[in-house]
Amino acid sequence: MTVAVFFGCTFIAFGPAVALFLFTIARDPLRVIFLIAGAFFWLVSLLLSSLVWFITVQISNKNSAAQQRGLLIFGVVLSVLLQEAFRYGYYRLLKKANEGLLTLSQEDTMPISMRQLAYVSGLGFGFMSGAFSVVNILSDSLGPGTIGIHGDSQHYFISSAFMTLAIILLHMFWGIVFFESCEQRRWWALGAVVISHLVVSCLTFVNPHYQGSLVPTYIILSVMAAWAYLCAGGSLRNLKLCLTCKDKDFLLANHRPR
Repeated sequence: MTVAVFFGCTFIAFGPAVALFLFTIARDPLRVIFLIAGAFFWLVSLLLSSLVWFITVQISNKNSAAQQRGLLIFGVVLSVLLQEAFRYGYYRLLKKANEGLLTLSQEDTMPISMRQLAYVSGLGFGFMSGAFSVVNILSDSLGPGTIGIHGDSQHYFISSAFMTLAIILLHMFWGIVFFESCEQRRWWALGAVVISHLVVSCLTFVNPHYQGSLVPTYIILSVMAAWAYLCAGGSLRNLKLCLTCKDKDFLLANHRPR
């Protein structure tokens, strides 16, 4: 049973993200490089936030439960702010890198657009965030022990997997909206991304009442997915044509001679 839980939760958490990577990124070396670079930027933000949190915990009163909980909230907020700061720093770096690639390119257009970079970097952020969120939980799911034996929720592993899935996809959508907002200089949209990130992170404090965290998180996920779709140039007409297989440009782009 523990092996089934491990593989089930792993596929739930990482299945859609791995599918996106295989079908849209893996065959393009340039996209793979930018995805890895995005994951590295997220790791650096985690390192800095962990360092600050570790120092504050060491100088705090460890016997005060209220103070320790306050430090935990501080650590979450700091981590989110650093992640978004590094997302902006990565955007500025990619902007310069893309200009350099255009100079070296033999063509008049950039080898990879900013919208593609936003998607790739967002998925890189999501991969690393999801891995650090759920890897220890997946390790514990292999046993020994039985979840809920002392009256705790038996939905801990499955809820963690669905939350990790949401976080990975949200990072992808946040990246698209964030980069588009920087391009258009819509600072209110940047604020909306940061606030929604803070809200989703703080929702985890209501656990183990998982319905109180998962339901609002997936509502925010749906809103950000629609927003990212519009930022990427999508429309209701394009969506209808794609779903009914009437998008001629899409069909021609994916045509393969037999």
